[in-house]
Amino acid sequence: MFKFEGFPWHRFMDFISPTADRFSILKGLLDDEVLDHKVLDIAGGRHFVVAPPPPEEKYLRHKPVILVAHYDRAEGSPGANDNSAGVFILLETALKLKKGSVNNWIIFFTDKEELKSGEKVQTQGSYAMAEGLKNLKMESCKIFCFDACGCGDTLIISNTLDLLLKKEKGGEKLRESLVELRKLASDTALNLGIKKVLLAPTPFSDDAGFFRAGLMAQTITMLPSEECIRLVSEIRKNPDFADVLIRSELQKSPLTYSIPDTWRCMNTPRDSYLRLTPDNFRTVIRFAEALCKG
Repeated sequence: MFKFEGFPWHRFMDFISPTADRFSILKGLLDDEVLDHKVLDIAGGRHFVVAPPPPEEKYLRHKPVILVAHYDRAEGSPGANDNSAGVFILLETALKLKKGSVNNWIIFFTDKEELKSGEKVQTQGSYAMAEGLKNLKMESCKIFCFDACGCGDTLIISNTLDLLLKKEKGGEKLRESLVELRKLASDTALNLGIKKVLLAPTPFSDDAGFFRAGLMAQTITMLPSEECIRLVSEIRKNPDFADVLIRSELQKSPLTYSIPDTWRCMNTPRDSYLRLTPDNFRTVIRFAEALCKG
């Protein structure tokens, strides 16, 4: 049996169990570690908002950095990498930020990221969360989505939204926001000495819902080095490859077998704990923590 040690990993195997009440497990972990949180029931989803106690205003110098991980999973899949690893990575990050008295952060654990057949992006939990941020005049917050971060040694900074913006007219303000997010992600990786970093298109995550609501979010994921090599080669050979990812047609396209196996496992029974690479979890936790410290 693969062992996960320490908070919150002692509940990981329970979380990916076929019969898991993932909402209750996640809430229990937040309660156990006294991480301040609220549950928002919006548009049929139950979302967690985790944040430090409100600091004195003089200490809140900037808009908070928002870290996002969806806790729902596709039916029939353990969801170990997509996205249980991301959830637990951000839980540990939250505890480290709390212990370090870092106040400039919020974490969203979103529901309803996984769209069912026929559902539109506007039904994603992140779309509803984005609308809430706009209502609170917090649309200028820096948003980072952590999805499928449990398998591999290479940090992937997604450029999927760049490609989408090229296809759609306007959006200059969104483009500026994306450039800012990309720079913060790249600079943070560089400052931490993370050597394996790749800018590449990735399957949509919660960034799709944020985008359709008019906000930019930078997706962060991980892949094994050998899959990254094949991914870069395929992108160079086939200009339609990125379009397949954007349209979420991983299982239907003739390019399916050129897609990294890690991504082909998502939403299937193969997304099990056996594929995870816990030796690399620390890299993602350090990265997430550093984004909030500035």
